Amino acid sequence: MYSQHVDYLPLPPILYAVFMGALIALFLLIQFGVLRYAFGRIGLSSKYATLLLFASLLGSYVNIPITHFADERVVPQEMIDFFGRRYVVPVIVDWPGMILAVNFGGAIIPLFLSIYLLARNRIWIVASLATAIVAVVVHFFARIVPGAGISVPILAPPLLSAALAILLSRDFAAPLAYVSGSLGTLIGADLLNLDKIEGIGTPIVSFGGAGTFDGIFVTGILAVLIASLPLRRKTTDVSATT
Repeated sequence: MYSQHVDYLPLPPILYAVFMGALIALFLLIQFGVLRYAFGRIGLSSKYATLLLFASLLGSYVNIPITHFADERVVPQEMIDFFGRRYVVPVIVDWPGMILAVNFGGAIIPLFLSIYLLARNRIWIVASLATAIVAVVVHFFARIVPGAGISVPILAPPLLSAALAILLSRDFAAPLAYVSGSLGTLIGADLLNLDKIEGIGTPIVSFGGAGTFDGIFVTGILAVLIASLPLRRKTTDVSATT
């Protein structure tokens, strides 16, 4: 019953154009063979990794309702500026209360992809440590924006997760960066602020939606770039030295 209201683009069209341009650039680099081997280091074929990034971008339009707070007072607004960028807020007339939802492209896809990368690369322990650090830092930077939702600086999650990944595990830096950046953002920004959303004044609060989606998406692109770097430790060829 809420689908016609909860599905909307959480970011301005210009930012979607930038993200789409980045994906097209990645696609072209793959076709020319520049980044083809990078996806193998992440744990996905270039075809499926690109499709997942496109699905994440397009899936950001879809919000799946979880629950409805009928007593919440909604403050209708179209655009809100915070952390130097704009957030799109759906304007709803005669909408009682607030909906808590999960964003398909910003939460569901990153969650299942992270679980796959964890299982495939067996980086449970180091990923748990990196995710916990990202979650704590992101939670510190996260802000409740009245009328919009929960906001995080766009570059904080990807840059922090990339630095931690390279520091903690060069062999698995790419999947570690994606997992810690995605899950750390969802936990630190959204989950740990769940008790603060009441009274926020927005018709929809979406996990992985406006305020956190862009950081998670950039994390995915940065993970691909990390995978293209020569970060693996060199191993000594024992047979050649004996």
